[in-house]
Amino acid sequence: IKEHQVQEWVDSGAVERWGRRDDMPDIYPQSSIVCLPSYREGLPKVLLEGASCARPVVAFDVPGCREIVREGINGFLVPFGDETALELALIKLLQDTKLCAKLGKAGRKIVEAEFSQSIIAAETFAVWDEVL
Repeated sequence: IKEHQVQEWVDSGAVERWGRRDDMPDIYPQSSIVCLPSYREGLPKVLLEGASCARPVVAFDVPGCREIVREGINGFLVPFGDETALELALIKLLQDTKLCAKLGKAGRKIVEAEFSQSIIAAETFAVWDEVL
């Protein structure tokens, strides 16, 4: 997206632009949706954090993102590079606060069940035990 286009959206009030932030614990409560239109990731921390904060998550269907985003369960995966599908998924969530709450709640449960610190630590130690 060209800089002038983003600035037009900001000037019109359609978009808030906060710039770089290092206070994410303060940001998530102010958000309704977490969106990461990434080209490729490991396991994206922002999607884990968003789901952990009971926010619905939207991402391109690429490796890493599809490990945390469960289509229609805690958010939406859209075809890679399909900006129209991304926009439609976000609009759907913005127009349906009940759906946002439902998906957010499911995301929190997924993180607790599959991505908690104790689970990740145990899996990491298991790999190291196997290697050693």
